[in-house]
Amino acid sequence: MEKQQELISFSGEDLQNLVQKISRDFFEGLPYIKTTFKHSAYFNNRLRTTAGRYFINQGNIELNPKYYEKYGLEGLISTIKHELAHYHLHQMGLPYKHRDKEFIALVKIVNAPMHAKPMRQYKYVYTCSTCGVSFHRMKKINTNKYRCGKCKGTITLKETV
Repeated sequence: MEKQQELISFSGEDLQNLVQKISRDFFEGLPYIKTTFKHSAYFNNRLRTTAGRYFINQGNIELNPKYYEKYGLEGLISTIKHELAHYHLHQMGLPYKHRDKEFIALVKIVNAPMHAKPMRQYKYVYTCSTCGVSFHRMKKINTNKYRCGKCKGTITLKETV
């Protein structure tokens, strides 16, 4: 699932340069994109559940360093492309939200993901002994009390992560 690779230590300036390079390489020259990235991009250690976010009022992009540690440079670049899609559309006065067709089209053009890979690691994996469906849980459950929601079969603890 995760690739073990050498992580590059990014200073604030290195990250800013990477975001500007991705903006130039993937967004410059597209028909309706007429801006380059002129705001700040930085890591925020307090982010827990999101890979990155674009601030509409300031125009800045925040990125999660733990997401980078888990998924490497490839995960970081895909997050930057996603946030830059929000940025460029908003700067041009176009619809920039996830549900907007312009955003969906731009994300497909630059090959950015619509959603980030999950950050959460589940501790327990349960399986149904009848139909084989797997359940991922953070908390341990009483297998005598609960049944499979699909077929009502018995649930067994498969593995502990």
